[in-house]
Amino acid sequence: MFPIDIDFSRLKEVLTYDPQAPMIFSSGIFLWLFAAFMVVYVLLQRKYTARIMFVTLFSYYFYYKSSGTYFFLLAIVTVADFFLAQLMDRVEGYWKRKGLVALSLGVNLGLLAYFKYTNFLGGVIASLMGGEFTALDIFLPVGISFFTFQSLSYTIDVYRRDIKPLTNLLDYAFYVSFFPQLVAGPIERAKSLLPQFHIKHSFNTDKAVQGFRLILWGYFMKLVISDRLAVYVNSVYDNVSHHSSISLIVASIFFAFQIYCDFGGYSNIAIGCAKIMGFDLMTNFNRPYLSKSVAEFWRRWHISLSGWFRDYLYIPLGGSRKGKLCKWRNIMIVFFVSGLWHGASWHYVLWGCLNGAYQVI
Repeated sequence: MFPIDIDFSRLKEVLTYDPQAPMIFSSGIFLWLFAAFMVVYVLLQRKYTARIMFVTLFSYYFYYKSSGTYFFLLAIVTVADFFLAQLMDRVEGYWKRKGLVALSLGVNLGLLAYFKYTNFLGGVIASLMGGEFTALDIFLPVGISFFTFQSLSYTIDVYRRDIKPLTNLLDYAFYVSFFPQLVAGPIERAKSLLPQFHIKHSFNTDKAVQGFRLILWGYFMKLVISDRLAVYVNSVYDNVSHHSSISLIVASIFFAFQIYCDFGGYSNIAIGCAKIMGFDLMTNFNRPYLSKSVAEFWRRWHISLSGWFRDYLYIPLGGSRKGKLCKWRNIMIVFFVSGLWHGASWHYVLWGCLNGAYQVI
């Protein structure tokens, strides 16, 4: 009914260097370039500025190989938020600071809305007005949902006076573009990642071993489990009418583990790469399918995103401070937005609203 053999042909594909392949963690070009990157990184351990510049340039190259010329979006977000944070720290007055953080929100969410939601919103508006909408040919840059949220957390924290703004644009470019977590998270906070910049990161054997273990486990989750489950899941979901109810149930169960091993595998590779470099990124998944409730599941699944929505949306809306009805409303808003964040279509919205309803219940 479904493949149970382990096919290691994907491992051969990963280890094969292909200069034309897009730069993702499971591509051969990444493994070869990361090995070369680490040689230079270690050699530059006594030169702080040169090392920061090297990592930043490598991160931009990594993003260029993932999204082509759209790497300029990363530069726009970086420059805009760096100078907006500088202004926020200098000006006085509630409304001036409010206007600057609103401008940061406009830049980041505006780019995200255009590239990710233009066709979805156009279709919704057209259907409400009884017309038709012709979808535009808009490329969705890899990781735009991640680096815009990471940059926003910085400007919002500066606005709240939780952190002081950086004075060096290169340091901020390093923070926003840091390649291990650039395209798939975890979404790091400025207050946890920025202090690590000024620590002397000499090559540490223990950290390197921990990092390699995380990378190997991440590749096992991605290549051996997720990619193999995807073969069966795709064959069923692409031809639903030709499969029995048992096949659909099995495919749905497999899909749950496929997406966990895919996303969790990428997170482990990202955390492992950063650890080899000497940086500690937050844990993004903590055995979510062992949760005893929906609320606990969301404390274990995509922890960096859940924490982001809690701190920058749920709590500003009032959290649980204004009674149960407001708390339930805020939960529903957060999960509605979370659904949209995951994808620009109605089934993602429905998925978000269902999870919000489960939380309320």
